[in-house]
Amino acid sequence: MSSVGSRSAEVVHIVGARPNFVKAAPVVAALEKRGVRQSVVHTGQHYDDRMSAVFFRELGLPRPDVDLGVGSGSHAEQTAALMVGLEREFTSRSPGLVVVYGDVNSTVAAALVAAKLHIPVAHVEAGLRSFDRTMPEEVNRRLTDQLSDVCFATSPEAVGHLAREGVAADRIHLVGNPMIDTLLGHLDRFDTAALRRRLDLPDTYVAATLHRPANVDDPETVARLTKRLHEVADQADVVMPVHPRGRRAFEEAGLGGHPRMRLAEPLGYIDFVTLVRGSAAVVTDSGGVQEETTILGVPCLTLRPNTERPVTISHGTNRLVTDTELPGLVAAILAGDGIGTATVAEVPPLWDGHAGERIAAVLAGGDTAP
Repeated sequence: MSSVGSRSAEVVHIVGARPNFVKAAPVVAALEKRGVRQSVVHTGQHYDDRMSAVFFRELGLPRPDVDLGVGSGSHAEQTAALMVGLEREFTSRSPGLVVVYGDVNSTVAAALVAAKLHIPVAHVEAGLRSFDRTMPEEVNRRLTDQLSDVCFATSPEAVGHLAREGVAADRIHLVGNPMIDTLLGHLDRFDTAALRRRLDLPDTYVAATLHRPANVDDPETVARLTKRLHEVADQADVVMPVHPRGRRAFEEAGLGGHPRMRLAEPLGYIDFVTLVRGSAAVVTDSGGVQEETTILGVPCLTLRPNTERPVTISHGTNRLVTDTELPGLVAAILAGDGIGTATVAEVPPLWDGHAGERIAAVLAGGDTAP
């Protein structure tokens, strides 16, 4: 570990989907300040401009040194294509360290290729567990953590999960959440009044985003969720940027048929977080949104039976809900009753905007960091 991230060895960051970009930006910036040689490889798992390129522009990430352009496909097709492209890239670059983020297919593909080429791997956002093996992300993060030489955890329970799975203590670092670094660093850009004017939004609205396979792959489930979202729209306008993964299913279910359902194209980072910040409540199945609403203080209704981020429930504004509960809970929020479940008043430990600096300190040789 002593040579990992040294200035003579290139650090290669692997990003492929929009949550990766938000997490990588503060790490890349912190390593840049330390003079570490680094490059960014974009796998192209998210390839639409609104899902990808706009994030690089808004977050100040350097243009990717490589864009593999893998695109979509089944899990097997996409992961195989990722591994072929990444093996070629790592063989030509011979990096000293590969840094992976989150739990998408790009993450596990890069970790597996690097491990087989004997290249050290660092996993940012290690140790999160939903304990639901039906989620592809759960498989990805478990495998990635076992392959990683360095595990950067965002919360104390993540440290505990890693320890119980046999990860050595000297491989685990509790550093906080780099996604929150990005959020806090751009706080003054989330102008809710300006967004309302531009999108012609009312003062009170609900923001929604759904993309998990369990919610968008089965037509019956989509039809049921559409009915519930229409019941929410009976109470307030619902603004929903529609993820490409679920677009066709929701269109076929008639989601846009309600006069107060406002379906939009995917938004860039600034616009999306501004939309969330200005909403009365958020309906989601996204892990990142659970974290962002925790910091922004916006009630978050997560349409999932579990979460790998329980700290957003104990320390934040998040609540796991079923579709049948959804309309009633939105009504309670709009009435000012709240849905608070947090047992601790303050934000999660180390979610203070300095996670990227802590990660860089470890990778650059163990210097102290905030």
